[in-house]
Amino acid sequence: MLARLALALTDWTERWVPDAFIFALIATFLVVAGALAATSSSLPQIVDAWGRGFWELIPFTLQMALIIITGHVLATSAPMQRVIRAAASWPRTPKSAVALVTVFALVSSWFNWGFSLIFSAVLAREIARRVEGVDYRALAAASFLGIGSIWAQGLSGSAALQMATPGALQPQIRDIVSHGGLVAGGLIPFRHTIFLWQSLLSVPIEIVVVTAVMWLATPPAGAGKTARDLGISLDDGPTPTSTLTSTLTPTPTATPTPGQYLEHSPLLTWLVVGLGVWYLTRYFMQAGEPLNAINLNILNLAFLLLGFLLHRTPAGLMRAVQNATPAVWGVILQFPFYAGIAGIITATHLSDALAGAFVRFSTQTTFPPIVAIYSAVLGVFVPSGGSKWVIIAPYVMQAAHTLHVHLGWCVSAYDLGEALANLVQPFWMLPILGLFHLGARDVMGYTIVVFFALTPVVIVLVTLLGMTLPYPL
Repeated sequence: MLARLALALTDWTERWVPDAFIFALIATFLVVAGALAATSSSLPQIVDAWGRGFWELIPFTLQMALIIITGHVLATSAPMQRVIRAAASWPRTPKSAVALVTVFALVSSWFNWGFSLIFSAVLAREIARRVEGVDYRALAAASFLGIGSIWAQGLSGSAALQMATPGALQPQIRDIVSHGGLVAGGLIPFRHTIFLWQSLLSVPIEIVVVTAVMWLATPPAGAGKTARDLGISLDDGPTPTSTLTSTLTPTPTATPTPGQYLEHSPLLTWLVVGLGVWYLTRYFMQAGEPLNAINLNILNLAFLLLGFLLHRTPAGLMRAVQNATPAVWGVILQFPFYAGIAGIITATHLSDALAGAFVRFSTQTTFPPIVAIYSAVLGVFVPSGGSKWVIIAPYVMQAAHTLHVHLGWCVSAYDLGEALANLVQPFWMLPILGLFHLGARDVMGYTIVVFFALTPVVIVLVTLLGMTLPYPL
């Protein structure tokens, strides 16, 4: 019944719901109208606020693009391909095959969601070649579940990274979080978000729940549809590493030129990696608290260095990055519009009215689950954790101060809800579905089942665990 419902909903969304960029454009004018109706700002003042805010997130836009690129680079390296082939030999039954992909997807997404998407998808296809009778659609759905559950609570979680990284949010939002100096600089380090014991506890709980649901939902051999049943050849579909070509780094000739020698020699790789590791070592040694020192720039540097090391040569790294860049166009196009929306919300004090609405309908106990539910609902229309947090952070954090709720747990509650939206919104599935030769309707029967099972768990977790935390941090 749930699968039929999922297919019907997917048919409806494919027909009626436009691309996420259209929602960014519509939201711009809705916020303009809201500022006119709920604040004393004039239309020229609102237009000025939009224009001033439009380009304020350029550093964060590039930082998020690099999260995607470095994840792709790591997943498509030769060592990772060897890991995939080894792991694919473990399962023997359809249920164990789907469960294995699910666990790999969830655990890897905690480190980097871009890496998880590519790594898990290639693993799922490799397992489909080896395990007879496994439902191909269940494997494809399992490879996506990391971004539908764990990713936002991990090292690449957008909201936590924004709160911990100077320059990732507008100064007005930092002032709201700071609340007159109560929170130094308006920055919330990782030890108050993803490294809270409450956050760390919720991760294995979600892993157990999601894996159990997929185990139970996977049909036995012969009852599901294999890739062969769906008319899909597992030999003709290229994996991300089998089609890596570049106009910038051609294969060296029999007698390489000096330029080709440098491109295909590991010498520069070792020098750069050594320099980077030296810097990171000094950086963390000089930090008072290493967990407080983690931010977007440090993570991206670490991921890039690891990618450089795994691809061995500058030519290998350039090919991998070139292949990864098409995945970031949506971030580059949409984030300035969300920054403009945030500029209106903060400059016109529309955040005060929105925060007041949250306060009227919340208490200190109910605020975290309300934030989680609101995040999940809004995520259907704005399927980007980072850009959505830019929009709602001003009034959510202001309401958290009013209700005396732990600010870091508000970020975690937002993250837990944010991931749920990805189970019913196929935006982030699309790059991977092409690899499987499937459509969203083929996998959403499974992801919707996970959504219905995981949502009450998330609501209980954010409510009960939130009661154990003090205000403000």
